[in-house]
Amino acid sequence: MGKKKVSIQSSEEVLKESEKIQSAADKSAAKSAVKKAVSGNIYVKASYNNTIITVTNPKGDVMAWASSGGMGFKGPKKATPFAASKIVETLVEKLNKSGLKDVIVYVNGIGGGRDSAIRSFMNHGYNILAINDVTPVAHNGPTRKKPRRV
Repeated sequence: MGKKKVSIQSSEEVLKESEKIQSAADKSAAKSAVKKAVSGNIYVKASYNNTIITVTNPKGDVMAWASSGGMGFKGPKKATPFAASKIVETLVEKLNKSGLKDVIVYVNGIGGGRDSAIRSFMNHGYNILAINDVTPVAHNGPTRKKPRRV
């Protein structure tokens, strides 16, 4: 698969990057107009390239959503567990006024952010009633290779 390139960042570059991420989080939290709800659903879509988290009320109306790309992460950093925990932090800021307590989590995909997103919601005091994995599974798949004739 090739070598992985590890880049070493200086402390100045790390500070600049964290400031960009923080400013993007503040912008997304400022736009929110959240409805009141005691219970709701959380949909975590964790792909290899990105992580998107959507919070809905029991009817299915979207209360808030965020993605790691919208938070300022670029490239392969979007699919990391750290990015997923930052998404949860911004969603918690958006949902502070809504009074949301009990949630059902639906997880889709096999990316790196799926477990850390659930843990972050638990750490922020949400009562998780159930965790459902709704990742689609192929029943048949593509056709197999023909056997080699010798």
